Amino acid sequence: MVARSQSGWVLAVVAIAVLAADQATKFAVDRFTLPGSYRVLVPGVLNLVHTMNPGVAFGLFADSTLSWRAPVLIVFSVAVIGLIIWLLASGRAGGWLGQYGMALILGGAVGNVLDRVLRRSVTDFIDVHLGDYHWYTFNLADSAIVVGAVLVILELLWDGRRHSHERA
Repeated sequence: MVARSQSGWVLAVVAIAVLAADQATKFAVDRFTLPGSYRVLVPGVLNLVHTMNPGVAFGLFADSTLSWRAPVLIVFSVAVIGLIIWLLASGRAGGWLGQYGMALILGGAVGNVLDRVLRRSVTDFIDVHLGDYHWYTFNLADSAIVVGAVLVILELLWDGRRHSHERA
């Protein structure tokens, strides 16, 4: 049986590992490819595409010319990061699935906000597609955020299911 509360240092290592991997891959893409470059990695499935996304997930607000877009996105991201740190530090992040999910989200969020602060946009480079259907270009931080969110949702569903069985 897994302990209900994970050690804070283990969760910190997870978040820092996500941040480090994210920043290392973005550095490599920025250093060794030109913006707009396109390289097929797995034909019909995966490409490396160097893009800069000034918006948020899935390209939302990317075409906005509002001067306050970047500062608002940074402030919002920092607020979310603060909330996640508080949830983890106060033991309110749920069980082990929720805690690891929050650590993944934290590492990814810090990686993307760091891009916004330093470059005013986020480096995206993973282009997954099936035939002509392309998903939005993303990065490792985005992947960690999605996997983390899935873990948090699974925790909520699992915990909710457990509580409904206890009442029966």
